[in-house]
Amino acid sequence: MLYLGIDLGGTTIKAGIVDEKGKILYKTSCVTGLDRGCEAVFRDVAALAFRTLRDGACTMEEIASVGVGFPGIWDAEHNCVPYCSNLKWPDRFPLTEYLGNLLGKTVYAGNDASAAALAEAAAGASLGTRNSVLVTLGTGVGGGVILNGKLFSGSHGVATEIGHMITVSGGELCTCGNRGCFECYASATALIREGRRLCEDKPDCALMQSVNGDLEKIEARSVIDLAKMGDPDCLELFEQYTERISEGLVSLVNVYDPEVIVIGGGCIACGGVFTGASSPKDNGKGLRKEYAFCEN
Repeated sequence: MLYLGIDLGGTTIKAGIVDEKGKILYKTSCVTGLDRGCEAVFRDVAALAFRTLRDGACTMEEIASVGVGFPGIWDAEHNCVPYCSNLKWPDRFPLTEYLGNLLGKTVYAGNDASAAALAEAAAGASLGTRNSVLVTLGTGVGGGVILNGKLFSGSHGVATEIGHMITVSGGELCTCGNRGCFECYASATALIREGRRLCEDKPDCALMQSVNGDLEKIEARSVIDLAKMGDPDCLELFEQYTERISEGLVSLVNVYDPEVIVIGGGCIACGGVFTGASSPKDNGKGLRKEYAFCEN
């Protein structure tokens, strides 16, 4: 029996065909393009799903069901997404019904990080543990917690929104409306923001030169790649960035006491200083000693 999984993120949409043991048989992706509006994005989701099936030599008839993860809260009782600031959806968006009509298949939905935490516990980096925490560092920051072998979702299904725990009182304004959220300091968006500020303060810096003076071209990878090369400005930004991440992770350890923290997301896909080929200042230790990493 086969399943189709879709990861709908703020930057990238990913889709994959998975067998009943959790093995990914084929996967691909496309750019999200949030500014085009909700309907255009979901047309692309459907197109990517059918392309994944075609290129993976599979038909929709072979798919038992479709699962979609997204960076927000799923209200199972009312079959809707009550609120999703990162993806700019209308309130109470009927995600499963909408996408199900486009695909002609039953669709199940859930928070992306919670789904990832379950997947890692079942067949990935936290396999064999009873208590684990997954943190995704992407456009935003997500989290999923497994306690005593089961997904922890809280009293109302909205637990583990770790990206919106306050880590800096009165800090940067978050998309959720609060200030100082973990997401404002540990996401790719945060690294991009700080990279642009660096270029505004130092217009002759290496980062500005790497994007030919166009601040809109700065990505998290732009900063990380220069940090790996030893550029002092980007290395300082990256060290501040990882310090903020570490502060949040320490809080999660203190609250949940997990056996392992699994770190995933687009920032991890940049590799290098995160996964072993570390920056000159950390003596090659990286973060692997304390944390497990999953493929994005």
